[in-house]
Amino acid sequence: VTSDLQLLDALDGQVEKINLEIASIAVDQENVKLLMTMPGIDYYAAMVIASEIGDVTRFPSAKNLVSWTGLAPSIHQSGSRIKRGRITKQGSRTLRWILIQATHNACRNDERLRSLFERVAHRRGENKATVAVAREMLVIAYYMLTRKEPYRGVDDELYRSKLKRLEKLGNN
Repeated sequence: VTSDLQLLDALDGQVEKINLEIASIAVDQENVKLLMTMPGIDYYAAMVIASEIGDVTRFPSAKNLVSWTGLAPSIHQSGSRIKRGRITKQGSRTLRWILIQATHNACRNDERLRSLFERVAHRRGENKATVAVAREMLVIAYYMLTRKEPYRGVDDELYRSKLKRLEKLGNN
């Protein structure tokens, strides 16, 4: 048991060291600070989103980014008959994962995203509502990054606390 506890402490130390390194890189990136204005996204999620998307101008539209991420519904078509299916899951698995995780927190802190979640959850269920909110967050992130403007419903107090925590971690 003692050796397992020592191993756990060593792993915790390595995780903390990596988190500090990520924060020190995130401090200098404007796209990360821009994405942090969106509720549910802190520096780690913003770093993952920014690094997975890369240069946002390579996507001609938000629809292309959603499709590239794998959050678009699959379409089965034969003649005039069209059937929409589940999301394609083709593309960046990491980006899909971080958006789904951010969705849970965003729905608690933002009225617009919460109302979308509740509206879809009432009709289709919570899992599909979570994916719908993740897709909406990705579309919003696309426009934020292309226009270089912060989230329109930004909570200034929450954003300042996120920046303060990032500055504290990044300057260690």
